[in-house]
Amino acid sequence: MTDVLLTLIARPDVEEIVIDWLLGREELSGFTGEAAWGHSREHGRFNLVEQVTGRQRRAVFHLKLDQQEAEPLLEAMRDDLAGLGLRYWLVPMLDSGVIA
Repeated sequence: MTDVLLTLIARPDVEEIVIDWLLGREELSGFTGEAAWGHSREHGRFNLVEQVTGRQRRAVFHLKLDQQEAEPLLEAMRDDLAGLGLRYWLVPMLDSGVIA
């Protein structure tokens, strides 16, 4: 079994939609969410304050899953969450565990 880390980046206005969708997936045992800032030189969708500061609020989700589960999950996202502007990356995990 090869584990991967799927990271999703979402706008705050779609955060609850993504959370509800992820919670409804039986193949996921859980995930981590956090608030973050997105930084970009492309300010076309930034409001005036965001243009000055060079950042936008974002919601970030981290999901640890088996590599074989990743592509079907991404396909389901492409079908069910189309139009939400989600960004993602998928990276191999070298190790994971619990330090007790």
